[in-house]
Amino acid sequence: MGTAVLGPLVRMAPLLLNTAGSQRLAILIYHRVVPEPDPLRPGEPDVAQFDWQMRLLREHFNPLPLREAVQRLREGSLPPRAVCVTFDDGYADNESLALPVLQKYALPATVFVSTGFLGGGRMFNDCVIETIRHHPGGMLDLVDLGLAAFPLHSVQDRVAAIEGILASIKEVEPSARLELVTEIENRVGGAPADLMMSNDQVRHLADSGVEIGAHTVNHPILTSVPDFEARSEISASKTYLEDVLQRPVRAFAYPNGRPGKDYASAHSAMVSEVGFELAVSTHWGVCTSASDVFQLPRFTPWDRTPVRFAARLLLNYRRADPLAA
Repeated sequence: MGTAVLGPLVRMAPLLLNTAGSQRLAILIYHRVVPEPDPLRPGEPDVAQFDWQMRLLREHFNPLPLREAVQRLREGSLPPRAVCVTFDDGYADNESLALPVLQKYALPATVFVSTGFLGGGRMFNDCVIETIRHHPGGMLDLVDLGLAAFPLHSVQDRVAAIEGILASIKEVEPSARLELVTEIENRVGGAPADLMMSNDQVRHLADSGVEIGAHTVNHPILTSVPDFEARSEISASKTYLEDVLQRPVRAFAYPNGRPGKDYASAHSAMVSEVGFELAVSTHWGVCTSASDVFQLPRFTPWDRTPVRFAARLLLNYRRADPLAA
C-alpha cells in the first residue's frame, strides 16, 4: 500500500474509527534524531525517517504548539487530527538535526530538558550505550559490580548487553547508579561528551520558536527519591531554564513517565505547586476534554513506513485518555 492512499485513509479514518467530531489531541514523544540508522539505538529515527514523519504530520494532520493545543482542548476548539511534537531529555541533535526538519515543515515542538546534563553531561543510559559501542570486543566482565559478563562479539551481542545492563540498573537509587555507570565507563573509556545540548543550543531552540519545558535536573525516577528531593528536582530545573532563557517555563515532563510507577499523584501536585501549567507522561493514549492537564498521555508510532505510521497514529485516536481526571 503506497503513500497515494494516505489522503483517503486519513479523511475516512474518523468515520471508520467513530472519532468524528470528538476533541482528541495526540502528543508524540521523541528523544533523539540520529544522522544515520544506529543499530545500538534502534528506536531512534534517523534524519531521513524523521523528515518523512514530519512531512506526513504537516500534510495530513494539524500540528499545534503544546500549550495552545491544551488550551484549545479545554475550550473545545481543537481541529480534527490535532497533534503535538515533543522531545525528552535535551539531546544536542534536537537542535542540530531535528530543528532544521521542524523548520522545513513549519512544525511547532516542545523540548523537555534535564538541566543537570547540559554542557557535557551524559544520562546513565547513554553512558552504557556509548561504553558498549566503544568496547573493542571480546568479553565485558561486570560480575564484580553485581551484574554479569557480557560477550561483545557482534552487534547483536552489544544490543543484548545494553538491554541487560540497563534493565539491571534502571531502578537503582540515582547516586548508586551513577557510581556503577562511572565504573563501567572507566573500564572502557571513549564515551563522547557532546551528546546533550549546551545552554546556547537551548537558547537557540527557544529563539527559533521551540517551546522549552523542564524534565527535572538529574532525571530521577521520582518515586525512588524522598519527597523533598523530588520537589527540588522539579523546581530547580524550572528555575535553571528560566535563568538561561529569561522567560517563563510552563511545561513539565516526568522522567520515565509511567503513572503510578515513576511518579505519583503527590508529584503531580508538586508540579502544579511550583508553577507549571501542564505536565506530560509516557502513558499511551490521546488527550480528551476530561484529561488531567498534569498527566497528559503521549504516544509515537514506531512503524517504518508512512502508511503504517499514519494508520497507527489514527488508531491511537480511539484510545481515549485512560488517565482522565
